[in-house]
Amino acid sequence: MTKIVFLSFVINKLLMYYAFERRKNMLNQIVLVGRLVRDPELKEFEGGYKYTNITLAVPRSYKNVDGEYDTDFIDCKLWDGIAENATEFCKKGDLLGIKGRIQTSNYEKDGETKYVTELIAEKITFLSSGKHKQEAGD
Repeated sequence: MTKIVFLSFVINKLLMYYAFERRKNMLNQIVLVGRLVRDPELKEFEGGYKYTNITLAVPRSYKNVDGEYDTDFIDCKLWDGIAENATEFCKKGDLLGIKGRIQTSNYEKDGETKYVTELIAEKITFLSSGKHKQEAGD
């Protein structure tokens, strides 16, 4: 997993360097590798749009002052086909790679403006080996 995280880090750095050097282009791209915190549940809007919200547990690459690795829990939104596939094929604990973008929004609740920042998945890659899924089916 460390090699995958490092490769994602290098790709992100190269993309950011390229965007910075061109100065014309801005870049909003995130690559995460982490484990699903819970089983995804498919939901549907009245208009037929399907989505699911998932949370990935992503360990940090360095130790804290206590000598332990902290973990970030990152909320992601998956739409339509990506949401359907994740709901069908992914379970709690599975290792996923997600490429997407950060999206911000806000809404009013009880007269107060609430702000939301979430990762919108554009592509997911199932990184868990199929071994434990085959064993679960036997």
